[in-house]
Amino acid sequence: MTRPGPGGDAIETIDGPAQDSKGAAHATAPRIVVTLAVAADQEHPDLAAGRNDLYVAAMARHGATPVPLDARTPDSARDEALMAMDGLLLTGGADLDPSRYRQPVDGAYGMDPQRDELEALAWTVAASRAVPVLGICRGLQAINVFSGGTILQHVEGHAGQAWGTGPAATHPLRLVPGTQLATLLGPDNVLEVNAYHHQGIRAVDLAGGLRAAAWAESVAGPLVEGLEATSGRFVIGVQCHPERTESTPAAFEGLFSAFVDAARSSGATGRTARPRG
Repeated sequence: MTRPGPGGDAIETIDGPAQDSKGAAHATAPRIVVTLAVAADQEHPDLAAGRNDLYVAAMARHGATPVPLDARTPDSARDEALMAMDGLLLTGGADLDPSRYRQPVDGAYGMDPQRDELEALAWTVAASRAVPVLGICRGLQAINVFSGGTILQHVEGHAGQAWGTGPAATHPLRLVPGTQLATLLGPDNVLEVNAYHHQGIRAVDLAGGLRAAAWAESVAGPLVEGLEATSGRFVIGVQCHPERTESTPAAFEGLFSAFVDAARSSGATGRTARPRG
């Protein structure tokens, strides 16, 4: 069968339950909306498409049905996907517009207001229905901004080379014991993770309703590189890119698996909210 993909193009999907990496079929494959950059608009479209594919593949190998959306997806297809989603994956990409967190531009660049709008809508729908959310890199920052927090617009030493152009920069990630993230990634409290970002979240930037679940050092001081909701709802963000498995500890597969499981449970509660905007 076909479904609308990013930009509105019809793409093929498998008619039937998703399968995990071991080939086991799931009776109910949760539908996870994956927000993406428009690959054709990026400086290197082929690399951008490759980055997008990694997010989709991460969901599929853990038994989900990924539903990719980008700023070119027609409104009707977007709204249908948001109404039906069991989980929301906010992925990496361009800097959020600082106006979203009430600041002038002071280090941010390459903003994508249309993507900001798409993800703000997706976040609102997910929140209204208590749908699980996982944020990666920009996605972690989006969770914080949409929750009322701010961003340090530039920090040196965490960007490294762009994906696909050379080895990843890495640094230690210190997990906060007792947090949901630490439980999912344990037993080690320190993991070596990749770094592809030039912005960060300090303790002072963190939104109410969120707590730091992991920290990394920087020239600007400690940065929140893992966060989660204090309410107990599955809302987790990580600053690193666990979908880039060549530079990620295998423990992060447990995070993807837990997210898909939470989305599967969410699917049993019904899909009644309609997106607005």
